[in-house]
Amino acid sequence: MARLILGLMELFISTMVHVLFGMYIFSTAVASDLSQVATSCLRPNTFNFMAREGEDKRGKVVVLDGSPELPPPIVLVHGIFGFGKGRLGSLSYFAGAEKKDDRVLVPDLGSLTSIHDRARDLFYYLKGGQVDYGEEHSKACGHARYGKIYDTGHYPAWNEHHPIHFVGHSAGVQVVRVLQQMLANKEFCGHETSEDWVMSLTSLSGALNGTTRTYYDGMLPDDGRTMKSISLLQLCRIGVILYDWIDIPWLKNYYNFGFDHFEMSWRKTGIVGLIDLLLGYSGPFASGDWILPDLTLQGSLKTNSGLHTFPNTYYFSYATKRTRKFLGMTLPSSVLGIHPMLFIRVLQMCLWRHPSSTPLPYKGYSDEDWEDNDGALNTISMTHPRIPLEHPSHFVLDDSECHPLKPGIWYYKIMEADHIFFIVNRKRAGVQFDLLYDGIFERCRKHVLRNIHQPILHN
Repeated sequence: MARLILGLMELFISTMVHVLFGMYIFSTAVASDLSQVATSCLRPNTFNFMAREGEDKRGKVVVLDGSPELPPPIVLVHGIFGFGKGRLGSLSYFAGAEKKDDRVLVPDLGSLTSIHDRARDLFYYLKGGQVDYGEEHSKACGHARYGKIYDTGHYPAWNEHHPIHFVGHSAGVQVVRVLQQMLANKEFCGHETSEDWVMSLTSLSGALNGTTRTYYDGMLPDDGRTMKSISLLQLCRIGVILYDWIDIPWLKNYYNFGFDHFEMSWRKTGIVGLIDLLLGYSGPFASGDWILPDLTLQGSLKTNSGLHTFPNTYYFSYATKRTRKFLGMTLPSSVLGIHPMLFIRVLQMCLWRHPSSTPLPYKGYSDEDWEDNDGALNTISMTHPRIPLEHPSHFVLDDSECHPLKPGIWYYKIMEADHIFFIVNRKRAGVQFDLLYDGIFERCRKHVLRNIHQPILHN
């Protein structure tokens, strides 16, 4: 009984912290937009001009030129619960890092949709056309095969002679890796693709091998797909279903979980459909076609089994942690340096022990290897792909070790930071924010070298 009470108290506290943080982000975005409107209204002489200018910017698709003299674009891919440019008003998921270069795109992908579906969305966002999730996948997962239509891609010139630099945060990294494998496998009908469409991939606190946090949030370690009956994720599931079912257009334009292809709106399903969704008979949570199963250790092992590190692509990784060793124990490294939303999870993940009654998630698994973490992901998961096979890697102590850079190797650094240190709130990271992103952008522009106008040699 005592254990049950403690569990319910922990669930209540975790739920309140996450809800309050979500409300803070949402209200900050709304307040910023209202402030801009009020400022415009106080300047009547320029109001009409500014309104027209704003409408043009919102209505016009940003299309980057593929001219040979121009550098490759940099695409920033958000993680779980993230958003791209145009969502949440003027708020930036990457805290304004996209302003550091003229050729940067920040796509808005589903914040809770599966890695597969987000990879498909990302391709058509860049290349243009109607999103095709694939016939076999769509039937298996119970959603529409086709999704959003991009009349004009944001980088229609994209090919192996006009490649792209990708920077992914958290789950966004796996989205790009899956996309690159799809390009290599030529899975996009009507397009002759290859893995060399990706020039470089930078992982920022990337979920390369899954996370033990998923089990604290509600995924069962038995299979990595089923949810506990009472958990944070169950509450999240109910909230998402109601949000999509109520389907308030202006609200979904402001923030969208990305499940439109499941057609969960009351207009499509009615009351009976809502009951089926809540009872788990239909929808993304019934089929497992959403992001959390992909982030368990079992789900990541399954995903990684089909992914390669390619010989002509440059790979970089920034792993983060907020833990330290004390008297042989792994503990949170500080109180003030960890975001309140993450502090409890940092401590819990330090103490995680895989249940002895269930099979180990992979051969060679050890609880101690997964103790260091940043509150959302384990540090061992963020360095480079490790399970089921370890990919070529190089631990970087000094950036001079990276010159000249070699493709096909994961260069990785370990930084003292929690999982959201370098996103949303720029002031929180301080000077480290500029040092990090300036380094990433400079490397993309100066040190990642490939003669993209000559034939590319494949192994």
